[in-house]
Amino acid sequence: QVQLVESGGGSVQSGGSLTLSCEAIGYTHSTRSTHCMGWFRQPPGKEREGVAAIDFNGRRAYADSVKDRFTISQNNAKNTLYLQMNSLKPEDTAMYTCAIASCRTPTEALDVMTQRGNYWGQGTQVTVSS
Repeated sequence: QVQLVESGGGSVQSGGSLTLSCEAIGYTHSTRSTHCMGWFRQPPGKEREGVAAIDFNGRRAYADSVKDRFTISQNNAKNTLYLQMNSLKPEDTAMYTCAIASCRTPTEALDVMTQRGNYWGQGTQVTVSS
């Protein structure tokens, strides 16, 4: 059983930065080779949106809305996923959730990981004020 524990959310002003972390407890090497890790977000009253994903080989994919502002990375030795968020905008305000999903590519994972049945963390709130 995999458990995902996020940290790093908070409140910032527009233009600020935050880094989210996600520790994947119980995430094994055998699982990693066929899965992607990533982040999705859900603003109040809106649907879930895949934000960024990374596969076993370090290939990355991003939603157009965050490209060039967000960077996803992983430390395999620590089983930890990160999301560096720069130039934050009020429209980035949402609950951010770490996820693990079976994937063929990280681009596919952006959609797949938002679907129930995958491993999800409890979420961490990011609020950006103007």
